[in-house]
Order: sequence, then structure tokens, then C-alpha cells
Amino acid sequence: MAVDEMRNFLENGNIINSVNYPNCDMGVCSAAGRVTICHKNTANMITKFTATFGDLGINIENMMNKSKGDYAYTMLDVAAAVNDDQVKKLEAIDGVIKVRVVK
Repeated sequence: MAVDEMRNFLENGNIINSVNYPNCDMGVCSAAGRVTICHKNTANMITKFTATFGDLGINIENMMNKSKGDYAYTMLDVAAAVNDDQVKKLEAIDGVIKVRVVK
């Protein structure tokens, strides 16, 4: 049902049946934090995300990246909560459309 898919997106960041983005499901987050990033499907995006978290000293515990055409969606389960300043660093990466802290 559409309501269940919307709830799953809001609570866990999982995408099911999107028009512009691929299905991307990591289940319920059991890590300290989960960040989702909508971005352009271009080279080196994952490298930039992981380098940013590495520079911040935040360990990535689990990650998923899927693309559909010109767009991609990345989900990252991290070992620490992510704050607004850290989100701004991710948003500053060229090609990032939206960063969302789920947990």
C-alpha cells in the first residue's frame, strides 16, 4: 500500500516504487544514525561521501547506492549521530540534490 511505502520512507529512508529513483531498501536502521542522499548519477560521488564521513571521524557501518538514469540514491548507516554542520558539508558536494538525516 502507498501509505506503508510512505511510512517506510519517512521512518527509515527506504524507497519503493519511485518514478525518479530506484528501489532502495536497507530495512530498519539499527545503527546510531542513517543519512540518505539524493544526487546526480556521476562519477566519484560515493568517494566524496565516504571521504567526508572519514574526515569527520564518523564510521560508515552499512551503505547502499542505487541509480536510475541521471539520478542516484545513497543510504548510509553511521556509527554516530550527524549534526547540521556535517549535513552542510555533504550538501556542499557538487551534484548533491538533497541530504536527509533519518536518524
